[in-house]
This record gives sequence, C-alpha cells and structure tokens, in this order.
Amino acid sequence: ERPGDYVDGAFRTAERADDEIVLRSPADQADVSAVHPVALPHVAQAVDAARRAFPAWWRLGEDARRAHLRAYQAELRAHEEDIALAIAREVGKPLWEARTEARALAGKVDLMLGEGAELTRDRAVEGAGEVRYRPHGVLAVLGPFNFPAHLPNGQIVPGLLHGNTVVFKPSDKAPSAATWMARCMDAAGVPPGVFNVVQGRVPTAQALARHDEVDGILFTGSAAVGKALLAENADRPGRMVALELGGKNASIVLDDADLERAARQIAFAAYATAGQRCTATSRVFATAGVLDALAARLAEAAGALRVGYPLDDGVFMGPLIDEGARSRLLAAQGRARAAGFDARVAGGAYDVPGRQGWYVRPAVHVAPSGDARVPGYSHDELFGPDVALYPVADLDEAITRTNGTAYGLAAAVFTASATAFEEASARLRVGILHHNRASAGASGRLPFGGVGDSGNHRPAGITAGTFCTWTQAVRPAPPADEALPSWPGLFEAS
Repeated sequence: ERPGDYVDGAFRTAERADDEIVLRSPADQADVSAVHPVALPHVAQAVDAARRAFPAWWRLGEDARRAHLRAYQAELRAHEEDIALAIAREVGKPLWEARTEARALAGKVDLMLGEGAELTRDRAVEGAGEVRYRPHGVLAVLGPFNFPAHLPNGQIVPGLLHGNTVVFKPSDKAPSAATWMARCMDAAGVPPGVFNVVQGRVPTAQALARHDEVDGILFTGSAAVGKALLAENADRPGRMVALELGGKNASIVLDDADLERAARQIAFAAYATAGQRCTATSRVFATAGVLDALAARLAEAAGALRVGYPLDDGVFMGPLIDEGARSRLLAAQGRARAAGFDARVAGGAYDVPGRQGWYVRPAVHVAPSGDARVPGYSHDELFGPDVALYPVADLDEAITRTNGTAYGLAAAVFTASATAFEEASARLRVGILHHNRASAGASGRLPFGGVGDSGNHRPAGITAGTFCTWTQAVRPAPPADEALPSWPGLFEAS
C-alpha cells in the first residue's frame, strides 16, 4: 500500500520522493505493511491548506464542528479493527492491546466533547466581564510510535473542536494509523485543509515545527527532542508548545502493602507494551519486610509471561520497536549487572519460531542498595520491559529516591495506610500518582502530564483543550448614562 500524504482534503503521492519509509513489522521483518513515500514540499502545502481553512472552520461554529467530529467518531468505530491491525503490525502490540487503543479513539471524542469542553467554556464574571476561549490557528501535532493513534487523537479532537486546524506528522516507526485517521476524517466530510497528514522522518518534523505559519506545536516523545523544540522556539514567545515527554517511574511498596496486588500491578506496569510506555514502572523502592517476597513474585510473573507474535492468541507482550531499541536495552542491563545488580530474571533477546523480530524477555533486577546509581540504567528511561528493585528503610527514603531523577511523570504507592499515601502525595513531584494501582494506568477524565523533564506544565488528558486555546478577557461597555471618568490633569478645564 502506498497511500501518500493527506493534504487539503485529498491523498497525494510524491511526484518525486525525498525519502521512502518501508514499514517492516518489528514482530516479523518479512511483513511489509506499507510503503510511505516522503515529499518534503507537502509540509508547506499542508500548512498552507490549514492556514486557508482556518477562518471558515472557526466561523463554522462549535455546533457544526461537533457534528463533523461525531461523524469522525462513527467512522473510527466502523474501522476499529483496521486500525487495530495496523497498530499490531507496525508497533508489535498484541491484538488485545491494539484493539484497546483503537477502541479508545471513539471514546476520546465523547470525553473531549463532553467533560473536556466544559473546562474551556466561555463564561461571564459578574461585575467584571467575560472570559472567552479562542483557537490558536494552525496546530502541528507530532506523534509517538507507542500509541500512534490514541495519544495524537487526544490532541487532535480538542484542537479541532475549538476551531484550530491541524497538520499531523506521525512517527516514522508507526505511520499507518494516521492514514486510517485521515480516511475517517475524509469520510466524515471534514472540510479540506482542516486536517492534514504528512509522513516522514526528522527532516519532515523539523520542516513542520519550524514553519512560520504554525501557531502551536503539540509533541509527544522523548525529553531530548522536547528540549530541542523549546530551544528552537525560544525567539517565538507567541507560539504555544505543549510537551508530553518521558518518565523514569517508580513504585513504592511498604511493609503493610497487599503484596499480591502490588506484584500484579507492577508487573503489568513494567511489561505492558513491552515496557514502551512513558508511564511504565522501571524502579521499585521496597521496604525490608516485602522486598524479597516481592522480587520473587515479580520474577515468577516475568518467567511465566508469554512473549510472542502479536497476532497470535494468548500473547501478552510483543517485540520492541526496532533493533536499536533492543540493543540499547540489553547494553543498559549489562551495565547494571556489571555494577552489582542481581539479575533475578536476566531478560535478554528472545527468538519466536518462524519470526524475525526484535523480541526480548522481561527482566527483574535487585539493586545492591537503595541509592545505587548506574549511568544509562538506573535514572534513564529505558523504554523496555525491565524493572529494578531498590531496598529502602522507610517511606521517607523511598520518597527521596523516587524524586531523585530529572523526570516527574508517574508514581505508584502501595500501602494500606491512607496517612502514608497522603504523605507521599504531598512530597512526590509527579504529575500522575496512583494508590495501590499500576503506574501505567490512566483515566481520560483526569489530566495526563508530568513535571521536570516529563513535560512543560501543559497536561493532556481531559485538560488538553486548555492548551489548544488562548484566553481573551472581555470588558463590556459601560451604561450609556454613566458619568464620564475624570482624572487629575486629564481633560480638566484650564
């Protein structure tokens, strides 16, 4: 399949390709799902189309925009299985997980047109005036590979609802979900230029992010790229940049925790999506009464977990996204073991019979001390199925260790004590905190974002509409019979 880019209401193939993305499944390199020719001129064409479409889309009014988004929602539901299959093949997610993501797309429309929209509703302020929410204009959405449809969709829907137009550049590692989203927008009758998709690698992303006619950049990905985007826009204070970045997320497990619940929740958070979630648990700070038993239970779960081809039944975990990701993970684990980390389950590369993919086994390591620090492992985002347990004396030490990283996305605290949890809540510097739940879980009805290197204080989730708009304070005209104001020295009779 060679669908091309979606620009100004039509799919366009490159007259002369600047590059070509050949999609080979990370689960089986023999499986080529699509070929995406890259045309850098399409970036400027897409931005120009979005700019031209913006005034009419904004003037269309919210009710009409809602109708288009409801039609888009219906198309998403009709193509749910197509989208799930594209995700499973390109990302390597097992079908159960790919279907969960595809199903969430239509649900996000309900949330953002419902509770989410109420957060940006124009309102009167008695005795003062009004607060009105206005669209930025043209939004550039730069998407990730791990949730190639769900995460961008959570920005695109509120962006369009509030009157913006969008140019979406998906990850070059998982571009085909964006093609399906464009097909759904097209079938829904969304006007030309309102939603556009351009495929490509770094040069495409740079051309889009640097374009002078882009009013806002919505990026999901690594902290390094997020920092580069901020630096690139240091001289553009009027351009909105919303960053959803990575994490080095921890779980704290105290002696009074329900150990079986903690083990199950941590195992899911560490190994779902092969650890390729920004909210994945990779550090566990456990007190002496539970550490050994918890490590044994996690090792049992890791050893029994089924790794396999994503389209096969009963598979929990598929491959990593590419060869480089696997090499980086294995090298980091090697450094940890060389520094004295005890490999209760070593992980390592894994072969699935009949498939040439980038599979690994999940790993469990136990650190020699609570403050053990291995460059490139203990405080860096690994984006792979690896969890390290660190012994700590008490909650105070666990909080200190959890905060001892540049990231601040998610954490979980496992304890029967509400007092202990509230103490952790007051002191942990994370944007998402769970009590006796997996760090990798989230609710679409809550904000989603972090602090530190995990974001720039523009959380997505239910609050995404707040960064898709800017506020205008409106003061009404005074009563016609109001006396004219007077100030000393101004308009006074000489």
